[in-house]
Amino acid sequence: MTITTFNPMILSKDADNITKLFEEIGFEKKHQVENIDNKDISSVRMTDANGFHLDVAHVDSMENDMTTIRMNVRDFDEAYEFFKAHGFKNARGDDHTVESKSARSCLLISPSGFSIQLTQHIRKEDRQ
Repeated sequence: MTITTFNPMILSKDADNITKLFEEIGFEKKHQVENIDNKDISSVRMTDANGFHLDVAHVDSMENDMTTIRMNVRDFDEAYEFFKAHGFKNARGDDHTVESKSARSCLLISPSGFSIQLTQHIRKEDRQ
């Protein structure tokens, strides 16, 4: 499995305040995606001067904030099967993925309860 990105991600109803908090300690917004999965979900990618990354996603349906690991991989299917074989469950039901022109992703929950936001960015040369 080829991992291309690995960093923390916070899912929250209060993403704006979380983003502001991290801006106060030196993180800057680098990229934002709106209307993920045709829902009122947005995600902000932040980076600090040391090159550390943090993603903050606004998710109205979150009862409590959740910190997860964002893991981008080169081959989504390979990684998905690997984690399923190790007992991870898709938080939205088996085989439900969020798909857009630029990415495919899902939230996987481990048997012990930690989570991974598994994502494959679709490279320009792979888009049709």
